[in-house]
Amino acid sequence: MTDTLVLCGSHSSPYSRKMRAVLRYRRIPHDWVIRGSRWDDLPDPPVPIIPILAWRDDNGEYRDLMVDSSPEISMLEEAFAGRSVVPADPATAFLDFLLEDFGDEWVSKMMYHWRWANDVDAQKSGRILPLDRSLQLPDEYAAKAHEMFVSRQVSRRGLIGSSDNNAPVIEASYERTLDLLEAHLAHQDFFFGDRPGRSDFAVFGQLLPMLWWDPTPTAVGVDRAPRALMWVQWMDDLSWWRVEDDAAGWDAADAIADTTRALFVEAGRTYVPFMVANAEALANGADEVVCEIDDVTFRQGAFGYQGKCVQWIRDAYNALATVDRDRVDAVLEGTGCEVLFR
Repeated sequence: MTDTLVLCGSHSSPYSRKMRAVLRYRRIPHDWVIRGSRWDDLPDPPVPIIPILAWRDDNGEYRDLMVDSSPEISMLEEAFAGRSVVPADPATAFLDFLLEDFGDEWVSKMMYHWRWANDVDAQKSGRILPLDRSLQLPDEYAAKAHEMFVSRQVSRRGLIGSSDNNAPVIEASYERTLDLLEAHLAHQDFFFGDRPGRSDFAVFGQLLPMLWWDPTPTAVGVDRAPRALMWVQWMDDLSWWRVEDDAAGWDAADAIADTTRALFVEAGRTYVPFMVANAEALANGADEVVCEIDDVTFRQGAFGYQGKCVQWIRDAYNALATVDRDRVDAVLEGTGCEVLFR
């Protein structure tokens, strides 16, 4: 008997949905377990976050628990062949990796902001999310969980960068990202070719709650990006998507769509200034990140994990062969993303 791959997460977790979609697309057999439910018998992971990937043997024992969706994707690439989500072209693969981080670390700010900044969205989530672990949760406990959940999550807005001061930056970036995605989907299904890469799954994971769950951003999406609303439904389960040649279907770095490059312009306008400022704040021992984005002084607490993200991106960039690094530079020149590597 072979060990069973287990993905443990939550329906409301963008990163859990990202990883479940990857597993479905790649047709990797797995068990989906809701964290904290009666079916969850996984031990605590090294860091208490979701989703968790682990292997379960025939005796019900777990091994090799890991968290963090980006390393999880890399592990799956090593463990399973076929239907890869990493482009064959090293330069395109790096661009995909960079755009994945834009999804994970900037579009995530949009998701958290929209869910907890407005009372109508927060109250909906507070009422429904506690039921994810058990549909039989007694009403009195559900009511208490509702109040606790909303109070806790709203109080954490500042940690993510969702504040009244930062709101215009985050909301305008959401609208521009939707406009760019709508334009892109009018002629191409995925960012880097005729098959999904890791960045498609990252952006999908964060957009899914904004386009199908939370009332306020969903209304914006219906108005600005109807294609994007259906795209997140496609992305949730692409097990049906045909991949005839596992080395084919990717765009070369110097042939990516103009609408994909436009997403790097958005990243250079918002994500990059924040990530660079955060890395500098951490290096200087500062508690607060302060940077200018769209003539707004954007403020947020320094975040250690995002400092690691910048270092991983720089390491991947420096590991490229010179010819591939030059091709990446040609794509990113003038987008604002090139600042990451100076």
